[in-house]
Amino acid sequence: MKLQRISEFQHEFSFLSATENFDAYYARFLQSDLGKIYTAIPWESLVATFKVKEKAPGSKMLFSPKGRIALMFLKHYTCCSDRKLLEQLNSNIDYQFFCDIHLGFSRLTNFKIVSQIRCELAEKLQIDTLEKVLYNHWQSHIESKNQITVDATCYESELRYPTPQKLLWEAVDWLYGQLRKNCKILGLKMMRTKYIKWKKRYHGFSKMRRKTNKKRKPLTRALLHLLNKLIGFEKELRSSYKIEFSVAYFRRVATIKKVYGQQKQYFETGVSPKNRIVSMAKDYLRPIVRGKEVKPVEFGAKVNKLQIEGINFIEHLSFNAFNEGTRLKSTIYKAQSLTKVKTKIVGADAIYATNKNRNFVTKNNIRTDFKRKGKLPKNYGQEKKLKALITKERATRLEGSFGKEKEHYHLKKIKAKTKATEKLWIFFGIHTANALEIGRRIQNNQNQIAA
Repeated sequence: MKLQRISEFQHEFSFLSATENFDAYYARFLQSDLGKIYTAIPWESLVATFKVKEKAPGSKMLFSPKGRIALMFLKHYTCCSDRKLLEQLNSNIDYQFFCDIHLGFSRLTNFKIVSQIRCELAEKLQIDTLEKVLYNHWQSHIESKNQITVDATCYESELRYPTPQKLLWEAVDWLYGQLRKNCKILGLKMMRTKYIKWKKRYHGFSKMRRKTNKKRKPLTRALLHLLNKLIGFEKELRSSYKIEFSVAYFRRVATIKKVYGQQKQYFETGVSPKNRIVSMAKDYLRPIVRGKEVKPVEFGAKVNKLQIEGINFIEHLSFNAFNEGTRLKSTIYKAQSLTKVKTKIVGADAIYATNKNRNFVTKNNIRTDFKRKGKLPKNYGQEKKLKALITKERATRLEGSFGKEKEHYHLKKIKAKTKATEKLWIFFGIHTANALEIGRRIQNNQNQIAA
């Protein structure tokens, strides 16, 4: 290929038209990794399951139903922010093929359309139904359907590390701002508080490198007292004057009251409260103790996953901590409902090896890599080799997929703002990785047939 610098051209230059050379561009697109994802996804079935429709009367929407779903896959493939994603879409013909849209010389500037589509799809998300649709389309490229591996991981939300002082200050700051606005509207005088004094003290405290107990205690006590005064004044104001507030306002005030009760109990007794709130904006998040050296506690959704020959499916997703060891039976049932084949081999770590689970797998003639109890039999050599192979498959392929999804498919820190959109974010991140794997298998099969 002869290369020329644009600065050295004498007169004019022209690029190939995407409309006139559609077949050439499209064939090149299908050879890329993005094209492999495109060929692996059952678009019509997904549109029907999501029940995404065109706008009934009037002009067509910018993205078609297929294009809206494709945009979510594309976000996790590119690992871009919403604004960056639209910038890439404007200039990349492959991305436009993927999203069923041709922009030509026009440009998309409203990056909020991505979050609008995310919210629309989040309301219609049914994980089990959609995963059955995907598996039915992929099953011809999945072998060893009677072998599964199981494990759980946590997909963290984007969140500052929560401390009582941070949480109480956020509650005080938000409520004080709302009360000032309300008093200004009603023409009333704001109640007397030492807000400015404690604002300066909190900012000074937050800049300290070593936050000793001697500094923490008086600040926490003062913030609890100030928050209690503000809650009382807000209640008095709302009962005395008729002001219309939004649902979001009432939800946030209820969260603040709950935070005050939990933090007061924690300050007085030192016992961590049940269902502890760690974020004002994301009140559904709970601390999930993982027991890792680097991260003993994580904040996000905990997901119990099953893997069938390198393809991952969500068995259970919850923002509350749960013991994945109790979910082995339901995982096997889900695998059998997907594959329509009796499960014969299960790989799982030691937390799943409870007596109840051992009895269940023995009763159903399912082989596992659980460590044997009691005296080992004489012919244990072959069984030990099989257990080692199952453990290797789980430890490398399944646990490796966790890191791959977090590092390369935008699941390291989930930036969605609501519970529903976080679930959608996780769903598309996992299945974008699956679609690329299936797409590569499809192309390998085609290459073998051609050869």
